[in-house]
Amino acid sequence: MNYLSTRASRPSGTGSVPLKRFCEILLEGLAPDGGLYLPESYPQVSAQQLEAWRQLPYADLAFEILSLYIDDIPAPDLRDICRATYTEALFGSPQIAPLKSLGAGMYLLGLSNGPTLAFKDMAMQLLGHLFEYELVRRGEQLNILGATSGDTGSAAEYAMRGKQGVRVFMTSPHGRMSPFQQAQMFSLQDANIHNLAIEGVFDDCQDIVKAVSNDLEFKRAYKIGTVNSINWARLVAQVVYYFAGYFQATRTSTERVSFAVPSGNFGNVCAGHVARMMGLPIERLVVATNENDVLDEFFRTGVYRVRGSTDTFETSSPSRDISTASNFERFVFDLLGRDGARVQQLFGVDLPQKGCFDLSADPRFQEAQRRYGFVSGKSTHAQRLHTIRQTYEQWGLMVDPHTADGLKVAREHLDPQVPMIVLETALPMKFASTIVEALGCSPDRPAAFEGIEALPKRVRLMSADVEQVKQFIVEQCK
Repeated sequence: MNYLSTRASRPSGTGSVPLKRFCEILLEGLAPDGGLYLPESYPQVSAQQLEAWRQLPYADLAFEILSLYIDDIPAPDLRDICRATYTEALFGSPQIAPLKSLGAGMYLLGLSNGPTLAFKDMAMQLLGHLFEYELVRRGEQLNILGATSGDTGSAAEYAMRGKQGVRVFMTSPHGRMSPFQQAQMFSLQDANIHNLAIEGVFDDCQDIVKAVSNDLEFKRAYKIGTVNSINWARLVAQVVYYFAGYFQATRTSTERVSFAVPSGNFGNVCAGHVARMMGLPIERLVVATNENDVLDEFFRTGVYRVRGSTDTFETSSPSRDISTASNFERFVFDLLGRDGARVQQLFGVDLPQKGCFDLSADPRFQEAQRRYGFVSGKSTHAQRLHTIRQTYEQWGLMVDPHTADGLKVAREHLDPQVPMIVLETALPMKFASTIVEALGCSPDRPAAFEGIEALPKRVRLMSADVEQVKQFIVEQCK
């Protein structure tokens, strides 16, 4: 399996960036031309394969799917990595991602039972094992630079803490995460974990990561890698739970389902797009945003318009307070027939210069819903509070505000003939103040996290300055 950049000048990958293998892009992150890596083509899964996979344990299902994309790690080693990652002890249930019925054709896929209580653990735990395996095999070190709006950071740090050959430098928007999310990250005292609180919003953090990744000389000199979903390995790991959810919601592989996905950076729902392109029978992919509705605006109008820091709202579903969806480029690449030159124009020229691009007149956008199944909607603060209350009163189930966004928009696109699976984002206790506002009571807290906010914190505050971040990395590498 070979990989090409979304900005390659020709679909064959013979443009500015040569085709690469999985383990090369695992440690690289962004392509040198600023694009994102995708496989040359999506492997196709037949109905017979789906039936053969239906009864597999999650770890073995992960191996079967990942082995379609990873052929430069020996199969026995990849199987061992999957089995070491997806254990009942770590994820709290034998299903790893258990499905719960909410009646009337609605389901909730439980993705928040990992060590940091958020769906990011599902991919990040695998990524930690893959990084360590490949770095030991090469005898190299990797400096991971990441950006988080809440859950990616803690999931990455818990996955990488103590790992051989890895340092983590995680940027986050100062004061924009919940107190629990901050405490999860900043309380870690491991020598290989470094937290950088950036004065700005998440998009400022993400811009720093991209700027450092695009400085090819610095990137090579200091072995910079990424754990954000711009890293293909993280995204392909998320593909697995779409298959797992499908198998739990259906009896045969002729049935179709829809998925509703709370979305900000487009990584989670992009994994659903990949699963659908592989042949998983997905009817609709429902993109659910909060008040920062860049993605909803695109799927309604064809206009992709990023917002600046001052126009990015601070909301009660803060992990979605994102106005530049990094993974969106992968979908646009597919939407435009894998035309890398056009993608380079849109994302490399038009967005930086104009802050937007418009595909509304492109016939390929006009048929996007039929061809790719995407629909969208958004949720406001009042609406997510209502959804949290409604879900608790009807099902006795507490959901976090991001999952509430997904449930609200899912109901707007519900087809009685097609099961709708909502992807859970996090456990509600990570956003306790919003739960108290909605329900008048606090969510349960696992014993392991009692008093976490009072622990000593290890974090460096700095301005949104690329050179400052680079200098900090250099100092830690001495």
